[in-house]
Formats: sequence, structure tokens, C-alpha cells
Amino acid sequence: MVAGYRVGPDYIEAHEVFAAVQETTDRVLGFYALILDPPELDLLFVADDAQGTGTGRLLIGHLRVEAEARGLPGVRVVSHPPAEGFYLSMGAERTGTVRAAPPAVMWDRPELVLPVG
Repeated sequence: MVAGYRVGPDYIEAHEVFAAVQETTDRVLGFYALILDPPELDLLFVADDAQGTGTGRLLIGHLRVEAEARGLPGVRVVSHPPAEGFYLSMGAERTGTVRAAPPAVMWDRPELVLPVG
């Protein structure tokens, strides 16, 4: 799905981007971007070999703290279909489906809201 996708300096300068970094190696294990208006999780990625280690939970916990500090009641999530279960396990609620928009996105995606606070 994201082969060749790159997050560059322009994206990082324009958005609230946070990373989980392994202390001993400074390796980025995962990151997310929070759009503030309207509130939306734009990206959340965890390195393949870091999945299942709690990194995603850590990032969602951080997201909630950041969103609450900004007075946001919830954050919209448009999920990659296989990741929907993760967001549901984090307390997100399904609100609908975002239809495919070829050629950029070839599949329907679950739409959820992640409550904050």
C-alpha cells in the first residue's frame, strides 16, 4: 500500500508529526501526524519489525494527550482496512466508510473516530 511513500521535510514542517524513537539506537520505530483543523490522524506507521511491541499503543496514547491538550474531543481516523482492528482495540468507533478514489486510493477504507480524554 505504501511502497515508495515518503514523508519529507515539507510535510513535517506543515504538520504536527511525532515519532517513537528507540533510545539505544535513535532508530525511528513509528510515527504519526495530527491534523488539527479538522482533527484527523493523517498518518500512523509502525516499522514492520516493531509491530506487536506496543509502539502503536504508545503513539495512540501520545496522540490522545496531544489532542486533549488542544481541546479536541475526538480525532477522525481513515484506516487502512487491515489496521481497523487495531484502532477499534484502542477505543475508536466506526462511523462510516470512505469510498475508493482511484487512481490515488483503490479500495474503500473504514472511517472511525478516536475519542480523546
